[in-house]
Amino acid sequence: MTPPLDRSLIAADAALKTLSGSARAQRPRPAAEGPPLTAEERRLSGALMRVNHVGEVCAQALYQAQALTARTPALRTQLAAAAREETDHLAWTEHRLRELGDRPSWLNPLWYAGAFALGLAAGRAGDAWSLGFVVETERQVEEHLAGHLSRLPERDTASRAIVAQMRDDEAQHGRAAQEAGAAPLPAPLRLAMRLAAKLMTTTAHRI
Repeated sequence: MTPPLDRSLIAADAALKTLSGSARAQRPRPAAEGPPLTAEERRLSGALMRVNHVGEVCAQALYQAQALTARTPALRTQLAAAAREETDHLAWTEHRLRELGDRPSWLNPLWYAGAFALGLAAGRAGDAWSLGFVVETERQVEEHLAGHLSRLPERDTASRAIVAQMRDDEAQHGRAAQEAGAAPLPAPLRLAMRLAAKLMTTTAHRI
């Protein structure tokens, strides 16, 4: 079993890599060649992919914090596996932003800190509640990504391929957490999570 100090160092290293833009994907980036985009299409895609990148910054923070507070090695292993796939998403969205000539959110350190605090709170509530938090988070993210697929320009096949793969991965993470014994979250907490996510995505669209 990894000692607590080592887990803390691993979490700190993950935070530095996430916020420095040095994430590296283990899987090939989904790719789909398409026609050149207009300036308006590039601006829209850039804004949407910036929001998606913020979501992946938050996912890293959540999973790292929940892994730190997990009660069992099995749950830590499950969270670490999900975090590796989220690292792929982080690297893919970073790369796509550069291709679009756009930038990440200037508020990423703030998003990371807030998500890390939420992850710690969920983990300290117990493994079943932590898994329930994963289920609800991934359900909302899956809906969010489906919405972005309807808003991304049809010609931006590169961004669409990335978002489609992210959506499928998030759905799998949610199913795995449900099967592992997730406790259903109370409706007021689910609503609070949705409102917080709405604030984050609205802000990240521009800043």
